Amino acid sequence: MGDVNPTAAALLGLLHGGEATGYQLWDAARLFIGDFWTVTRSQAYRELARLAERGMVQAQPTRARSARPYRLTDCGRAAFAEWLAVPPGPENIRYPLLLALSFGRFLDDDRLLEYIAAHRSDHAERLRRYQEFDADPMFDKYQRSTLRFGMHYERAVLAWMDELPDILRASDDD
Repeated sequence: MGDVNPTAAALLGLLHGGEATGYQLWDAARLFIGDFWTVTRSQAYRELARLAERGMVQAQPTRARSARPYRLTDCGRAAFAEWLAVPPGPENIRYPLLLALSFGRFLDDDRLLEYIAAHRSDHAERLRRYQEFDADPMFDKYQRSTLRFGMHYERAVLAWMDELPDILRASDDD
């Protein structure tokens, strides 16, 4: 059967909900996992083609506007179960704001504070959206657990961002 990468596994997991086109899977990935696992549209189509070659999904007849739905096969279900049975590795944070902040001594503090303010509004909006989703009964307990992580994460990021102006305004001697 062979290994599947995490992006392919995410598509297989999403296909457990029923057949879907590449676009529908990409859109579902953006909605349900996009804040912590990025799947680009080109990745979705590329992975679906690979999964079809390996017999893990089956392409269905093309519909209107060249939309081709895919259906999960028994082989795909088994590959997904096999992928889930392996403990996940450690997370790897790729946070562009942290990277810029790491080299902040080369940038004016006011400019950094502008970056932080822009990111803060994005995080506040994401927290608001998570809180809205939290009231939605469509999420199962596993999805809700992931959602709650997102809520805690966004609160922590917002609290950290609220501290940054004082930290950046302090002298290096403090």
